Amino acid sequence: MPSYCSTISHSTNPLATHGMVTSPNHLATQAGLDILRRGGTAVDAAVAAAAVLAVVYPHMCTLGGDSFWLVFNAGTGELRGLNASGRAGSKATIRHYRDKGYERIPARGVEAANTVPGAVSGWMEAAAYSRSALGSPLSWEVLLESARDYAEGGFPVSPSLACWSRANAAAGDRELRCLQRFPGFAQTFMPYGRALETGVLFRQPALAATLRTLASEGGEVFYRGSLARRMVAFLEAHGGLLTAEDFAGHHADWVEPISVNYRGMRVFSLPPNTQGMASLEILNILDRFDVASLGEGSADYCHLIIEATKESFLDRDAYLSDPAFTHIPLDWLLSERHGREQAARIDMARAAGPRPPLDPKGDTVWLGAVDGAGNAVSLIQSIYYDFGSGIVPDGTGVLLQNRGCFFSLDPNHVNCLLPGKRTFHTLTPAMLLHGGRPRLVYGTMGGEGQPQTQAAMLTRMVDFGMSPQEAVAAPRWLYGRSWGAETNDLKMESRFAPGVMEELRRRGHAVTEVADYTDSMGHAGAILIRQEDGVLQGAADPRGDGLAAGW
Repeated sequence: MPSYCSTISHSTNPLATHGMVTSPNHLATQAGLDILRRGGTAVDAAVAAAAVLAVVYPHMCTLGGDSFWLVFNAGTGELRGLNASGRAGSKATIRHYRDKGYERIPARGVEAANTVPGAVSGWMEAAAYSRSALGSPLSWEVLLESARDYAEGGFPVSPSLACWSRANAAAGDRELRCLQRFPGFAQTFMPYGRALETGVLFRQPALAATLRTLASEGGEVFYRGSLARRMVAFLEAHGGLLTAEDFAGHHADWVEPISVNYRGMRVFSLPPNTQGMASLEILNILDRFDVASLGEGSADYCHLIIEATKESFLDRDAYLSDPAFTHIPLDWLLSERHGREQAARIDMARAAGPRPPLDPKGDTVWLGAVDGAGNAVSLIQSIYYDFGSGIVPDGTGVLLQNRGCFFSLDPNHVNCLLPGKRTFHTLTPAMLLHGGRPRLVYGTMGGEGQPQTQAAMLTRMVDFGMSPQEAVAAPRWLYGRSWGAETNDLKMESRFAPGVMEELRRRGHAVTEVADYTDSMGHAGAILIRQEDGVLQGAADPRGDGLAAGW
């Protein structure tokens, strides 16, 4: 990520009892909190906040992206997962790309938009569940009100949106940047003929019309109605790979969450096609160590989590894909025996390596919501690269994701492209349960950083007793590959104690010091539920434009 995308906002450490929402943009948080005040559930609040984020944070999520949910029903004690990711189009084949001379799927353009956007289907399913299972009195139309109002009336551009607007208007790698070459993008996101600037009032009239149609006709119109027809007609006219049948056949799926033990509690995530298995493998390894004895932020602490990350990523990259197309041995990968074997391979005196280079991943939002009844949501929504494919079908205002460009064109690769297949997803919402009830709702954006940051946040709160805000704001690291780099390195914020980076270098880590509070570390958040009295404590990341708020 560009080094100039560093922003600091100062969040409080809010405490509340009736409800809490945290997200990477204060307008989305306020929209979710308003829904709670109107009698809505945590699920309703999450839908409203997600819809607002799709308007005010289009560099990281839109109606044209995907989403994944963890939903806890306080009445039944059930934790459910919702996979609202899209499948590859019927025309999206390896032969199509190979015949055109591609060695990999383009990162931008209509051929990058090769999977059906699933986010809206997730909103639909979640809202329906809120009404039927949680007794919500609020309608679908009410949940979209704030998003429609911000698209129609406008909102002041945030520092994060302005930063990424500048990055994508800049000269440089034409495949990744210069998105103004796509007329729909330029018309929608550069209405003044230049990059958006912080504080400028930004309106999206076409998106407002789309949201009005969604509100009045229901989410089905996005997949089997006028909105679907408009998007498909544009794609077909410009060489796209999604058909009307692809949209009509899309559906989100309720799935069984996966989990591991950590310090006598259960940590939950979503099963493949997400990398939730990698997040859980890290914790399964760490549960074999006395993390608290290492010292928070010490070289030993960082080294252990980094080495556990390497172990988990080896499994992830070997197995992770759409389970409808390949067998993934989750029972073994998340077993205590496998965790012990992985832990035994870690040398605390020396970094393992070299590991295969990790692909730089894209951008995402995480948000959390808890209501006064104890219902809880951990939600991630994404378009993959910043501003996704760069494609906005005429008259819709909907920016389409490029998540499908992560498919491999090697037919022998576990994540090879096939029509109807869901690709490997970095998105992984998380929730910690103690005694069958939510103790912590947490997550982060940041591709490769998601499992690493989740491990840091959880250990800092569980093993070291830090508050959510302390854990979110504490210095972070990111093991992986940056744009333009050929190998993995270890990026570390400069706030670590003196000597930590030097010691990690001595152990063999390729350490690169980065700016404090850089958003290359992702925007994290958390809500801690104090089970003894129901008090909620929220956190938002000072690296973004977010807010945690309750009442």
